[in-house]
Amino acid sequence: MGLGIAIIGYGEVGQIWGAEFAAAGARVATYDILFGTPAAEARIARAPGLGVRVAASAAEAAEGAEIVVSAVTADRARGVAEGAAYLVPGQVWFDINSASPGTKVASAAAVEARGAGFVEGAVMATVPGKGLRVPILGGGPLAPATAERLNALGMNITPVEGPTGRASAMKLCRSIVIKGLEAM
Repeated sequence: MGLGIAIIGYGEVGQIWGAEFAAAGARVATYDILFGTPAAEARIARAPGLGVRVAASAAEAAEGAEIVVSAVTADRARGVAEGAAYLVPGQVWFDINSASPGTKVASAAAVEARGAGFVEGAVMATVPGKGLRVPILGGGPLAPATAERLNALGMNITPVEGPTGRASAMKLCRSIVIKGLEAM
């Protein structure tokens, strides 16, 4: 049986990655706070045909998963990590939210307090069109091992040395330079 992946947040990125992870042989489950509302009906209806199991809660989605991908909005990232009381030792929380380095550090502390591992992901380009192949900088001590597991499914994660927060800081610096050059 393939790698178990839970995706918390089934918006644009969650839908793209969920389908691609499943096509690569992973067992995929997902949960989104919008499940149960009219806004999510079409996503829920499509998920099983893409190989993605829809869960009634984040805890249910994460049950049996080796990697839990947090793909929520940046303003919710820390709260979702702090509320992940369902995590168990051995699971890895892969935070791919566009949040600040400080938010990543706080999220890591919450996740690691439960005995789970934390890997920050700094997504360096837009996901649509690239899917799993989008370049991602991975930060934290578990980034190399997590990158190895996820890159085997088609991801493009490059681990960076240093503490949690460094990958997100690198992304911010790059964005400032690129946007500055575009403005000139």
